[in-house]
Amino acid sequence: MKKTLLLVFIAALLLPSTSTALSPEEVSEILTTLDERQKNSGDWKAMIYIDQKEKNKNDIVYKAVTYRRDGADKLMILFLDPRSEKGKGYLRMDKNLWFFDPRIGKWERRTERERIGGTGSNRADFDESRLSQEYDAVFVKSDKLGKFDTHVLELTAKKGIDVAYPKLKMWVDVKNTNILKRQDIAISGKLLRTSYYPKWKKIFSESKGGDVWFPKEMRIFDEVEKGNRTLIVIENVDLNALPKNIFTKAWLEAKSR
Repeated sequence: MKKTLLLVFIAALLLPSTSTALSPEEVSEILTTLDERQKNSGDWKAMIYIDQKEKNKNDIVYKAVTYRRDGADKLMILFLDPRSEKGKGYLRMDKNLWFFDPRIGKWERRTERERIGGTGSNRADFDESRLSQEYDAVFVKSDKLGKFDTHVLELTAKKGIDVAYPKLKMWVDVKNTNILKRQDIAISGKLLRTSYYPKWKKIFSESKGGDVWFPKEMRIFDEVEKGNRTLIVIENVDLNALPKNIFTKAWLEAKSR
């Protein structure tokens, strides 16, 4: 009986795998699809709620509004709550990220690793997807994530590109090409963050002439400071045109008064 079971086990190992490796062209197409699905040819406005949980600290819920102009590569985040954060904001333009604090009336340039509002989030969590522009990717394996069949990809930042994390690992839903899980990794290989995307939504864009997808929820777990986690919820997405002069320091300063 033992010999028979052993032979069955060996035979199972020798059977050809049912998963098929993706070619470099297919991997590249996945990144392009991820970018295109989340990009709007016009503007974007949404309300965001950030529930920040840190070990040995009281939970804090932040409320902010985000503005995007994908065609011009611009992003703005303006905090509304809590009171201590009201009026603070971020502006990304000309590939630079700026932070404004109304208490001191001063702009400061920040890096891509900036923790937005001191939370576990960063600029890329609220901006349009630029994976195909910023990273090279390779197929790792096919994997099961809960009930979902996924492609597991490893991404490495392209030379000369400023990103928050030089390496990524992503689990992409085979059926609808949504990211379900993402790991952000340091150049040393140390795992820094793990994010889950349990809910995706789509909204029709008149300017794009098609759907724009966005993660309704993002659950971010700090892998360095264990116990710290961030929940981001995106509400009230509006794809109508925004004022032409909105993506300026003067506009944000005026809203911060």
